[in-house]
Amino acid sequence: MTAANRNKQQDEPAFVLHSHPFRETSLILDVFSRKHGRLAIVARGARRPKSSLRGVLMNFQPLLLSWFGKGEVRTMHSAEWQGGQPYLQGTALMCGFYMNEMLLNLLARDDPHEQLFDYYRATIYRLAHETDHAATLRCFEKHLLQELGYALALEREAGNGKAIQPEVCYRYVVERGPLPDDSGPDDGDVHTGLTVLGKTLLDMAADDYADPITAQQSKQLMRMLLNHHLGGKILHTRELIKDLQKL
Repeated sequence: MTAANRNKQQDEPAFVLHSHPFRETSLILDVFSRKHGRLAIVARGARRPKSSLRGVLMNFQPLLLSWFGKGEVRTMHSAEWQGGQPYLQGTALMCGFYMNEMLLNLLARDDPHEQLFDYYRATIYRLAHETDHAATLRCFEKHLLQELGYALALEREAGNGKAIQPEVCYRYVVERGPLPDDSGPDDGDVHTGLTVLGKTLLDMAADDYADPITAQQSKQLMRMLLNHHLGGKILHTRELIKDLQKL
């Protein structure tokens, strides 16, 4: 058995997160695979006019990818489109690119997250079929942080473990959680936290964003937490979405 065959992966469920040209006819793909996590793959000849890969290596479409190699960049052997997923359009498409950018910035290479992969696939389906894209993104953001080990404390106060009360205001502090709000104005600083209603926290725990106040406060809270974990990296798609003033 050759070294290439020993390191060959066959028919692995995956999505393309990002791609860019490589040399004259090839592509470098950043993919999110179910069993192997995020990895880079070179698709040789994929940009040739008669390549069988043209029209297959699309964002937000379920694929079965086969590749070989074990270095930083693997080599694609084949790709098969699985179908069944409508193409994202308009705001849903922007939301999809925002999700992809989060994964590119927060997921380590070669670190499997099978449950997150399944949730990503389900979220892409939701974006194509539902209209409340903001609620869909909040659910994904929350589950992404949970999968990475940064689960939000939404039902108990930090420190004493008291149950969150819906009518009480709390100050959510990064890496601590919700504390009774008895300090100063709301500024969203990672050290002083962000003021949110207990109802907002409980709604987020239930993935319920129907209340307009919950929708607004959850967006601010997730932005604060994601900015902290991104360590200063800017999500360009989020800036574009903010310009649309819809999410």
